[in-house]
Amino acid sequence: MNAQDQTQKLNNLRKQYLANGFVSGRPCYITKAKGSSIWDNEGNEYLDFAGGIAVMNVGHSHPKVTAAIKKQADKFTHTCFMVLPYESPILLAEKLCNLLPGTSSKKAFFVNSGAEAVENAVKIARSSTGRPGIISFEHSFHGRTLMGMSLTGKAKPYKVGFGPFAPETYRIPFAYCYRCSFGKEYPSCDLKCADHLNEFLITHVNPENTAALISEPIQGEAGFIVPPKEFFQKLKSICEQHGILFIADEIQTGVGRTGTMFAMEHWDVEADLTTVAKSLAAGMPLSAVVGKSEIMDSVAPGGIGGTYGANPLACEAALAALDVMETEDLLKKGNAIGIMLKNALEELSKRFDIIGDVRGVGPMISIELVKDRKTKTPAPEQAKAIADKCFELGLVLLVCGTFGNVIRFLMPLVTTEQEMDKGIRIVENAFVAICK
Repeated sequence: MNAQDQTQKLNNLRKQYLANGFVSGRPCYITKAKGSSIWDNEGNEYLDFAGGIAVMNVGHSHPKVTAAIKKQADKFTHTCFMVLPYESPILLAEKLCNLLPGTSSKKAFFVNSGAEAVENAVKIARSSTGRPGIISFEHSFHGRTLMGMSLTGKAKPYKVGFGPFAPETYRIPFAYCYRCSFGKEYPSCDLKCADHLNEFLITHVNPENTAALISEPIQGEAGFIVPPKEFFQKLKSICEQHGILFIADEIQTGVGRTGTMFAMEHWDVEADLTTVAKSLAAGMPLSAVVGKSEIMDSVAPGGIGGTYGANPLACEAALAALDVMETEDLLKKGNAIGIMLKNALEELSKRFDIIGDVRGVGPMISIELVKDRKTKTPAPEQAKAIADKCFELGLVLLVCGTFGNVIRFLMPLVTTEQEMDKGIRIVENAFVAICK
């Protein structure tokens, strides 16, 4: 059977046996991945600037990670840590607690996915405070479980038809400076969006009823929306006045994605609880909740956990990935490729008025496309067309944003300067082809 026939067979089987809602962005089937490159079953090679949605910061099939997984697989694959424990989750917890920003004593525990980490962070916050209310932000994404959907600020496709949602969840505007909810401009706005929390705690939910405020340091699915530095400092101050915990959702921003190990380092704010996933275990399903010791220990023994939580293969992969981050100086490399990309995109924006905004921190960069820079009318069709053209030319990119008009760049931090140059040239050629 030739490659094209195999692809058609897989397409037919997929249509017959996989649910329609379980979609894939591209019509190909991957057989190999290494570093920043991916190959499909028809022999096509792609440069990966999607990174499995921010999962492959250390690159695909890093030899240290794969060796750690193979070594552990030869020993055992599962005992359930809650039944018969083993070493790796303890060592991983120690590393994470020491890597998180802030000087407070911290503790951690492990589950499987970002959404599961969010669910458990909410449980822990409620246990610690004795309060039910959780505040999140417009444009946010916190997962596809009931609580995750309830906190998420985009209806389609994440919430349509899945209600009713969890009670005692509330949303407020984020610091989306390019599209300010209050019609202001930074810095003359004096962070009206942050001060709005004070009013919200009067008009929508009592602070005495509010357990936590949860936020991504940089909103991911919304289009890499970066708030001003003072935003989180103001919010944290308001939360502290009322005994409200601050949860940093670092699922996409963590483990080096923004050029620091965790994005909250940019804002000089120590979260009370932090959720970590995606690049934590370099592709293995693992997530964590890390928080101040007294908050984490508010939950009675057995109150948090899960059958597959702290899976030994995933924990060994995470230990290896964190070692790679350090020994290969990937924070420095990530910042270097981030500067290279941002400079190139800013130059591109001078040529193409469709690029309304270039934003991001470190190697977490995006461009927002608009039909008119004055009206800022979103251009989702053009964003999709450009991403499609890039794929045709051998580059994998993701479209995101509340309005579907943002192209985001999530290349592995091991991506070389030559690979970055190749990817940038493909993006430029795609703009020339689509926006001529």
